[in-house]
Amino acid sequence: MADLKDFAEQLVNLTVKEVNELADILKEEYGIEPAAAAVAVAAGGAAAGGEAAEEKTEFDVILKAAGASKLAVVKLVKELTGLGLKDAKGLVDNAPSPIKEGVAKDEAEGLKSSLEEAGAEVELK
Repeated sequence: MADLKDFAEQLVNLTVKEVNELADILKEEYGIEPAAAAVAVAAGGAAAGGEAAEEKTEFDVILKAAGASKLAVVKLVKELTGLGLKDAKGLVDNAPSPIKEGVAKDEAEGLKSSLEEAGAEVELK
């Protein structure tokens, strides 16, 4: 039983990048396509469709406002950034504030989508 608790704790503490890598492994090796991977794949497919002369490779995810469900946004920011509850609340309270900086386009799109589903206003720069 302790092994399962350790495993659950490891899953909860994964970074967004590690979650995306796990989703790729589950899809490629086991044929399992997690819902989070669908968001990343859709974002990557959309990026491949539009050709630009010079495509930006690093994005900043900026929280503009928490929206109506502030508590859900604070919890999600805590989960996505790995910050403590107090620090995550501080980020949300001081919006607009950067959630993650210098991330890949698919990760930034995934973060934006997750935060918007929670009710936040998000901007990519």
